[in-house]
Amino acid sequence: MKIRVDDVKKKRIDLTEEEPAEHYPSLVDMEAEDGVTFTKPILAEMSAQWEYGHVRVAGKVESAVRLSCSRCLTEYELPLSSEFTIFYTESKGDEMDEEVELSDEELISASYRGDEIDLDPEIAEQVLLEVPYKPLCKESCLGLCPNCGQDLNHGECGCDRGGINLKMAALKKIKIEK
Repeated sequence: MKIRVDDVKKKRIDLTEEEPAEHYPSLVDMEAEDGVTFTKPILAEMSAQWEYGHVRVAGKVESAVRLSCSRCLTEYELPLSSEFTIFYTESKGDEMDEEVELSDEELISASYRGDEIDLDPEIAEQVLLEVPYKPLCKESCLGLCPNCGQDLNHGECGCDRGGINLKMAALKKIKIEK
């Protein structure tokens, strides 16, 4: 999805686009590396307008993904929705090599070159930010029994899991002489 800066300077532009996840290279990489499957296309609704020497883009992206719970390995579907605003300013071409602290305003801004702004990277980034790093089928997921592997969300397995704390197991072997 691209917008022409000259068109935005004249009037507000409203855009809607629905593309499959394969349209965005970073989402294709996520599917290949992280086991995420997009079950719905990416729906992007945006409006762009000229404001104080920059282009203000407000938008919303929606989709859905199938994930595997990181505790119990159950597959589940998660709807994704993100609303955002980003300010595009024309790039002056000067590159900075030193580290600088960014203000809150700079964190929601980007630069563009030429007479068009490509919104696809921003759309993909918003979707990526909504996919959880450690997906959980529900917040209260109990996971799997470390002994027998039973899904504890469906009931207790009967294994004795209270006796050994694996984090402290090595300390059991220490003998202290007085």
